Amino acid sequence: MRRKYIYQFENWTNFTWKEGEIQELLGEVRLLQGKILGIMQTLGFSQKIETSLNTLTLDIIKSSEIEGEKLNYAQVRSSIARRLGLEKFSDAKSSRNVEGIVDMAMDAVQNANLPLSESRLFSWHGALFPTGWSGLYKITVGMYRTEEMQVVSGAIGNEKIHYEAPKPQIVKTEMDKFLRWFNSDAKMDAILKAAIAHFWFVIIHPFDDGNGRIARAITDLMLTRSDASPQRFYSMSAQILKERKKYYSVLQESQHKESDITQWLKWFLQCLKNALLETEKITDLVLQKAEFWDKHKNTKFNGRQIMMLNKLLDGFKGKLNTTKWAKITKCSHDTALRDIKDLIEKHILAQENGNGKNVSYAFIPACPPKFQKK
Repeated sequence: MRRKYIYQFENWTNFTWKEGEIQELLGEVRLLQGKILGIMQTLGFSQKIETSLNTLTLDIIKSSEIEGEKLNYAQVRSSIARRLGLEKFSDAKSSRNVEGIVDMAMDAVQNANLPLSESRLFSWHGALFPTGWSGLYKITVGMYRTEEMQVVSGAIGNEKIHYEAPKPQIVKTEMDKFLRWFNSDAKMDAILKAAIAHFWFVIIHPFDDGNGRIARAITDLMLTRSDASPQRFYSMSAQILKERKKYYSVLQESQHKESDITQWLKWFLQCLKNALLETEKITDLVLQKAEFWDKHKNTKFNGRQIMMLNKLLDGFKGKLNTTKWAKITKCSHDTALRDIKDLIEKHILAQENGNGKNVSYAFIPACPPKFQKK
């Protein structure tokens, strides 16, 4: 006998959960969230904006990757940078598809305090699918779906149905109820509300395509409210991608419960906690970068050196040598060598073992400035 879906139970949106299993984890998340936001407030304005740029870029890239879509990192970063007024980072021209995805994500976080309306959701959906096509398939864009919806995997003739969404005839009624709750229930903790909103929206599955990405945008909107800041310092989508298998497993199990969503809330909170812990690891890099530039605020660097120093401070992968320097900064080998020797004299780089083309250089970020403008 086929198990009933949660929406087939009466009053299915009267969600319940075991408070004792939720509160301790929610408290841990709130503590971490406050710690990270506190650290970020010690940064200067430009560092905060740049960190937010990096986080938003990661969030958009990973949200699309969950759906199997690979976006161009440089295009996404450049598109966000233009919206944040960071022209020095907006050097790549973005495709129409990328611009639409960024439009949705930025509206969610920069206008987080605005009501979530039907027309706003339709505009997000239209931004995701500007051509009216999803891959090879023509879809209904900017309005709720008019066809039945199944989540299916497997080859043709051997499909496995993972989920059957509510009938299209009741989608608007269900969405109206969802939007009233989302815009009116101000007493609930915003993090819990983000978790419930994500689950509720995915269960309704109101669009032909893009439901996952829009659900994550709604999550980011509510998490932005919980942070009381439009600047993003952690990525829920990046963590969901890491835990994708468990994400779908918990969703599949929870979609058959009558109203108890304890399992889902526990997973969501743990996933958010993991995202915050991951961010905590990189805050050292952020603080190190801020400290470095503060110490070297009067040190003379050329544009190529500034570019490479920022890459090193952001966690440059692999060994640094003159060949990589020349390729990245688009200069000659001799110019690269002069740049590097200058930084060695300033005690910012140190030569490692090797000779000739095998020479590599190590970064010394903690060393105080030695050469300053006169």
